Amino acid sequence: MKALLSVYEKAGIVDLASQLHGLGIDLISSGGTAQVVAEAGIPVTDVADLTGFAPMLGHRVVTLHPRVHGAILADRRNTDHLRDLEEHQLDLIDIVVGNLYPFSSDPSIELIDIGGPAMIRAAAKNHEYVTVLVDPADYGDVLDELAQAGSTSAGLRRRLAAKAFAHTAAYDAEIANWFAASEPADGEGDWPNSHHLSMEKLQDLRYGENPHQSGAHYQPAGRPSWWSSVEQLGGSDMSYLNIFDADAAWSLAHDLGDDPTVAIIKHANPCGVATANDLATAYSRAYACDPRSAFGGIVAFNHVVDSATVDAMEEAAQADLVIAPGFGPGVTERIAAKRKSTRVLQAAPPVRDGLQLRTLTDSFLLQNAASFVNGADEWTVVTERQPTEAEMVDARFAWRICGQVSSNAIVLAKDQVAWGIGAGQQNRVESGQLAATKADGRAEGGACASDAFYPFPDGVEAAADAGVAVVIQPGGSVNDSDVIATANRLGLAMIFTGERQFKH
Repeated sequence: MKALLSVYEKAGIVDLASQLHGLGIDLISSGGTAQVVAEAGIPVTDVADLTGFAPMLGHRVVTLHPRVHGAILADRRNTDHLRDLEEHQLDLIDIVVGNLYPFSSDPSIELIDIGGPAMIRAAAKNHEYVTVLVDPADYGDVLDELAQAGSTSAGLRRRLAAKAFAHTAAYDAEIANWFAASEPADGEGDWPNSHHLSMEKLQDLRYGENPHQSGAHYQPAGRPSWWSSVEQLGGSDMSYLNIFDADAAWSLAHDLGDDPTVAIIKHANPCGVATANDLATAYSRAYACDPRSAFGGIVAFNHVVDSATVDAMEEAAQADLVIAPGFGPGVTERIAAKRKSTRVLQAAPPVRDGLQLRTLTDSFLLQNAASFVNGADEWTVVTERQPTEAEMVDARFAWRICGQVSSNAIVLAKDQVAWGIGAGQQNRVESGQLAATKADGRAEGGACASDAFYPFPDGVEAAADAGVAVVIQPGGSVNDSDVIATANRLGLAMIFTGERQFKH
């Protein structure tokens, strides 16, 4: 048996080469892979010795040769193929190990690999006879079967072939997107005329949005999501909505600064958010925002959960999921003791960049990732009364939360606690009324944030009825002057951010 090794990602390649050699398999390689293997003292034949051609055109042509591709592609039951092999004295290649440079990390014409994808695709096409490896995670499975049976099974070869085609497809998608981004777009926008997606599965889910729907979680191929490093420490299997809501909670908990912060999410919307000097206090205040909605919610902590925080949690309603950067000694056991099915996740900080994709009935929407463009230094106070320093802190806090509440969104906050959140209503006044009802006077002297401008003064009047001292909103309505006049009449401070924060 012969194996051809040519990899960019060299993790595990020396051990693989060593074990293949130990099983009596001859090794062929070139370039950096051959050097690494040879330096480890493992016998290896250079591709140039096999083909009779040294690498040429600055290594653009190395493996593109009949002695390589004929040896990989031959149908071993086809008499014509066997005759060709004998005529040209070609030895069969049984294993191909290759993976490709992550093109999007440093795109250029010179990093468009030709020989690598051709070699991988050839091996995958002929998987009835040839084993193709593109992922170091699969090295062990192949070695185990070779050691036990002297060959790989048909099922394993087919699975690895599918993975190989996915690998080259992702690579081609990166190149196609790079070209598309540099081409003039049709129409008035600056978006490319095509966009190519390639995704790899992170995990199967317990079920989809509803139990009768199946579901799975994917990430862009070759570009790990922060979810790929998440470790589940306990609880039931994850479902579609667990992932969806945990993502929202984790993002919000990290969007409010470095101070101890807790976000409780229910049905994609925050029902409790607080920042405090310690995590236990932040949790107690976040839970107090809306205890009824917090039942069965998703709880995100931006600091390691300690025993004092668990004390506070034990007195509160059960959670479906808890996510944090870490957990102190005995904490996960105490969470499980309260409710064994509560999912406990440990995660790295979230990454929110790139593109956001949303599915429609039979098409897709793409946009840049949501962000806050204007900082406080670009906000404008438009009323006669200026907000105090404490009011500015609450205004910023309420505004950041508002950007992650379904529109129409109103957030009432005081002392960095979101006491009232109105989400998803068809008109802004009713969102304000919901927020005021939930706040129940606890936001008096605090801030009211609106994700879009107030079209009429009635929304500002509702905010004043809730007892807030400052209103923060984008501005930009044709009725801004009337809205500002109402704020002045009611003695409110009002801030225009100059940016809308709709979330649908």
